[in-house]
Amino acid sequence: MTSSNRLHAAIFDLDGVITFTARVHAAAWKELFDNFLRQRSEQLGEKFHPFDMELDYSRYVDGKPRIDGVVSFLSARNIQLPLGRPSDPPGAATAWRLGARKNETFKWKLREMGVDVDHEAVRLVRELHSRGVRTGLASSTKNAELILEKSKLGTLFDAVIDGVVSERLRLNGKPEPDIFLQCLKELNSYAQPRDGAIVEDAISGVEAGKRGGFGLVVGIDRNETGQLQHHGADWVVRDFRNITANQFISAFLARTRAA
Repeated sequence: MTSSNRLHAAIFDLDGVITFTARVHAAAWKELFDNFLRQRSEQLGEKFHPFDMELDYSRYVDGKPRIDGVVSFLSARNIQLPLGRPSDPPGAATAWRLGARKNETFKWKLREMGVDVDHEAVRLVRELHSRGVRTGLASSTKNAELILEKSKLGTLFDAVIDGVVSERLRLNGKPEPDIFLQCLKELNSYAQPRDGAIVEDAISGVEAGKRGGFGLVVGIDRNETGQLQHHGADWVVRDFRNITANQFISAFLARTRAA
């Protein structure tokens, strides 16, 4: 890999990085799957095993497109449902309909629970932007614009690639790097992945950044699990406190020059 002498773009995930909507997503997933699993267990006369908001959320749905999360969790429980299609009507017993119901539940819970913002992350994004680094957001959620609007961060990023854009452009979800590469393209059509940095808190996102060949993959390990480095993160931090734009750029340069 040819070293890059300047950081052209920094691309951030949304949930767990800029905002803390993961708790809202986890609550929505739990309500969705617990209702589904309880009804199924009653119909089949089986024991009800609820959705685990920590283990199941992180293993099967965190950071993935909604339909991929549905299929991943159901496969882990050895449950087979027809995939269906996005236009499936209410009541259809398909994976796509479950995903649609999750989105409806999430929007309701977002109004109920609100959005928490990591103000240190916002500070870092603004610092990087002031240093001439183009900043972007790449998220699997189709509700990114709603979340940014509700948290008053609609003008924070130069480009936003979310689940709506991904569906329109038929981009593959994480751990494939498609959404990061598309975001980089919109930020700087001449930049190569090695000229950019990715900031992620999910294993699938870190893997996507590494697969995409980005110059620096930063892992936000808020719970200090130690997993992100094993999946490809070049620099792992617990949070953004005391992380300056200068440190971020220096880490990028050190990584790309060593590559």
